[in-house]
Amino acid sequence: MATPHIELNDKSQIAKVVLMPGDPLRAKYIAEAYLTDVVQINGVRNMFGYTGNYNGKRITVMGSGMGMPSIGIYSYELFKFYDVDTIIRIGSAGSYTKDLNLYDVVLAKSAWSESTFAKTVGISNKKTLSATKSVNAALKKTAKKLGIHVTEGVIHSSDVFYRMHADEFVEINEKHGCLCVEMESFALFANALLTGKKAACLLTISDSLVTHEATTAAERQNAFTKMMEIALNAKL
Repeated sequence: MATPHIELNDKSQIAKVVLMPGDPLRAKYIAEAYLTDVVQINGVRNMFGYTGNYNGKRITVMGSGMGMPSIGIYSYELFKFYDVDTIIRIGSAGSYTKDLNLYDVVLAKSAWSESTFAKTVGISNKKTLSATKSVNAALKKTAKKLGIHVTEGVIHSSDVFYRMHADEFVEINEKHGCLCVEMESFALFANALLTGKKAACLLTISDSLVTHEATTAAERQNAFTKMMEIALNAKL
């Protein structure tokens, strides 16, 4: 049974665990670089999705697009109509602190947001939503085994990429303890609560609002391998 945004009729072709980068080309890269026996399971609106095998387990990787409305659609359809149990967002983020450098990996303990997404879907008026603790524990254990340092903390999920006042991040960091900013995880965590499923978020620092350093588009697509390997190797 296809949905309006996922063309696959056979839900058995989607794994129980889905890795979800924002960029569909990052999903394509992961499928080609890490998975075997790959089958493309979605191409609607070029939101590419693939299922394959990694070290003996089935994995699906699929793009979410940018922003909470976009990941809100895809994560809901995967949870609700395709029997997905766990979605791990693997995305990029802008650092709010000098302690996080380019390519550092952040694990979201929770996401704070000004968004009304959770309120609009009818589950919570809270401005902070948490990741699934058991999934985070598995990701931290895997990162330790792989020798990859991960910083766990609160992140900021924003609806706005370009702000009138670029230094607003200073107050957000100080008031809410947000380590970095991205644009999707709050909606993903909301949908996990809504459907009774599990969700987590691994981020790679792509730029810094403090130092103004930044990676290129090609690097964001292909070079953020540490978080990919943590998510792929986690026992969930």
